[in-house]
Amino acid sequence: MIKFITRILFPPLIRLFFAARIVGRKNMPAHGGVIIASNHLSFFDSVIITIMSRRAVSFLAKAEYFTGTGFKGWLSKAFFESISAIPVERGSANAAQDALDAGLDRIRDGEAFAMYPEGTRSLDGRLYRGKTGVAWLAMTAGVPVVPVALTGTDKIQPVGSKGIRPAKLTIQYGQPMDLSVFGDATSGKARREATDAIMDAIQKMSGQEYAGIYNEKPATTIAKKVKRLFRGRAPLT
Repeated sequence: MIKFITRILFPPLIRLFFAARIVGRKNMPAHGGVIIASNHLSFFDSVIITIMSRRAVSFLAKAEYFTGTGFKGWLSKAFFESISAIPVERGSANAAQDALDAGLDRIRDGEAFAMYPEGTRSLDGRLYRGKTGVAWLAMTAGVPVVPVALTGTDKIQPVGSKGIRPAKLTIQYGQPMDLSVFGDATSGKARREATDAIMDAIQKMSGQEYAGIYNEKPATTIAKKVKRLFRGRAPLT
């Protein structure tokens, strides 16, 4: 029932409430393993990518979404399973590689897999430098990458908001990219150049200002967390 609602009922509702416009949808291959590489402005992005795609798309989601209790926990698990989310444990030493391996399994099974090369959502609307995991995955699996630009999701669900607001939405699919022209996955230079090419394609579609740096948590945020950690304890000497 949940899968029917998300796959059949949600797309027309999203088109209606957000005046959703889809550009280049046929650039998404109808069959075979493929990676969707998108900019990331909101939690809502993953919902949009998976529900509005011409085919099922898997993506990574926090394991907590699958382990809740009671009705709310059941609903969360059912929803994320219905949109092909893959639970992943975050915070462990091998979390990043485990996530890539999970994606690799899906792609080798001929599925579509979505990634955010920036790693985490942009809080200021700029497009940040991509991490090379997306290139490693595409080169290792030998599959194309389809760059995707989302516009408006930061207005639909602004930073710090848990609710959804009406705003115009655009999903633009770029031409599939064959990363083999850059080299293979064992070359750090090839991975870097391929990732930069992906981000350049996304930037041209989204029109975002390119930050040119990685999207890392600011030092002030880290300092505050450390301060809270040691609050009430004797200072270190």
